[in-house]
Amino acid sequence: MATPEQIRETVAQYAKRLTAGSASDIADLYTADATVEDPVGTPLHEGRDAIEKFYATVCQADIAAEHQGVRVAGNSAAFGLRVVAKAGEQTITVHPIDVMTFNDDGKITSMRAFWSQDDMTVE
Repeated sequence: MATPEQIRETVAQYAKRLTAGSASDIADLYTADATVEDPVGTPLHEGRDAIEKFYATVCQADIAAEHQGVRVAGNSAAFGLRVVAKAGEQTITVHPIDVMTFNDDGKITSMRAFWSQDDMTVE
């Protein structure tokens, strides 16, 4: 099982790569058969290629992300995330709670982002 330190480092890298990485950089944090459900209730992105494609869309905006309050239990972590995306003249801020599971090497096997329109502001 991945150590809590490995999991915290992966979460830190996730926020860092959302801010300054490419879709490929972010997808590299995931296993080949991982899933992403963002937000919860939408169709799953299954497998590394689908996950990279999802993040390619996300990375079209200028993003700043910061993780907050990481809690690790077993092979899972839950944490708040503050994401500020600038697209054209708009600035969108979202405050999801992400829940991730990890394999023994500290790679993400699943990510579920809990948020809705109520958790988003547009300026």
